Amino acid sequence: MPRVTGEWHVVFGAGYSGISSMRHRQQQSRGIDRSLEKKPSAPTICGRISSCDWLPIPTDAGAQSLALLFQLDRSQWLSPEELRAAQVRQLQVLVGEAMRAIPVWKERLGAAGVREGLPLEGDLFTRIPVLTRPTVQQMGEALWNHRLGAAHGGVHRGQTSGSTGMPVRYLQTDVTRLFWRVFTLREHLWQGRDCSGKLSAIRSNVENGRSATWGAATEHVFHTGPGVSLNIREDVAVQLDWLVAEAPQYILTHPSNLRSLLRLAAARDVPLPGLLQVRTFGEMLPVETVDLCRQVWGVGVADVYSSEEVGNIAFQCEEGRYHVQAENVLLEIIDSAGNPLPPGRVGRVVITVLHNLAMPLIRYEIGDYAAFGEACLCGRGLPVLERIAGRQRNMLRLPDGTEHWPSFPEDRWAGIAPIRQLQVVQTAIDRVVLRAVVGRPLTPSEVDALRRIFAEVLCFPHEITVAEVDHIPRPPNAKFEDFVSELG
Repeated sequence: MPRVTGEWHVVFGAGYSGISSMRHRQQQSRGIDRSLEKKPSAPTICGRISSCDWLPIPTDAGAQSLALLFQLDRSQWLSPEELRAAQVRQLQVLVGEAMRAIPVWKERLGAAGVREGLPLEGDLFTRIPVLTRPTVQQMGEALWNHRLGAAHGGVHRGQTSGSTGMPVRYLQTDVTRLFWRVFTLREHLWQGRDCSGKLSAIRSNVENGRSATWGAATEHVFHTGPGVSLNIREDVAVQLDWLVAEAPQYILTHPSNLRSLLRLAAARDVPLPGLLQVRTFGEMLPVETVDLCRQVWGVGVADVYSSEEVGNIAFQCEEGRYHVQAENVLLEIIDSAGNPLPPGRVGRVVITVLHNLAMPLIRYEIGDYAAFGEACLCGRGLPVLERIAGRQRNMLRLPDGTEHWPSFPEDRWAGIAPIRQLQVVQTAIDRVVLRAVVGRPLTPSEVDALRRIFAEVLCFPHEITVAEVDHIPRPPNAKFEDFVSELG
């Protein structure tokens, strides 16, 4: 029997109603009457027996995903203390396997005072040294578990796209891939998406084409509309024409690509009347891009924070706040000395992946900076990230040794000249280059105005050079960054 309480309500059958009913109760509790609003239909479950339309009987793969999804719908409402206790139980399993099967982990953990079977209480866990990306690169296959049995299914090799400039080789298992798919389902449900709509993806590593479903996450679980894909290296004008022709309900792409699409759509007055939401990933999402999306296409943006070697890290609830997917990762935010930071303080993101026994990543410094936030109004116990500040390579370094994230909002410089795209590159401790894709050559007065503006926002009298370029190429991972430091 499904359990019904004041906090959650899940019914598995023709559809999945837990999120919509939970959200309705929250809105009622805040005095908001949503009874007359049109609600998206709940996704219908895929069945393997055609004669059982109601209630459908899923395939084995679909049943696994639904079973995990059922548990995730319960665990998200646990208290922070209950979540932490559950994380520690899984952490004991992970650490025990790492010590038994991987000599470098046995040595590394043993040096920190960890013993097999010893509870990870107090500060014992935080005494484990932080695992950096260079260390992962240097150790290579020494971090791989060559003794992992068949319980976690197949083992798959991969390599990160190198957005930090340091690609990492990693292992996944069938179990970690299953978790990735199910967390994607959770994100669809949190956002209340209408799965019968068309999903369009503009990203790297895809062919231009179409499929009958939204992809691996929903396959065998929910019936969906079609999916269409376009490689992100196509010209933005081609992308916009393609979106008009496809008329999707949902778009998936990088924030920087979305911004280019929105600018062109605004200039050409191109609406997408059937669009319901845009989903972004892979880069920092500026507030200005979210506002622009509402202005141009009248829809919101849902952002996902993830990494290839880690999986899903955080995504947004209906309140728009980022929740750490605590069932997948244990996330810490620490200062330069390794001390934990309170909510509101930006620090280094350190992650422990809880279910990857093929390549344990324990206290792994991913290279990002973020800050915890206070509890969310949605009521979930999952930790909140108030701010995802950026990557270490996106920090501006000053001659006095300090670092900070530069902020140069577009409204400060966009009206100076016909600039289509701009990237700021720190090439030396006292030198910055503004790479600008322009509609025509800039006048001397426009160049001077750009220099003055960026001298103000960069907080130091750098030598500023304006370089007019035909285009700013995307790196192989297709992730565009407004600011890049070339300093080692």
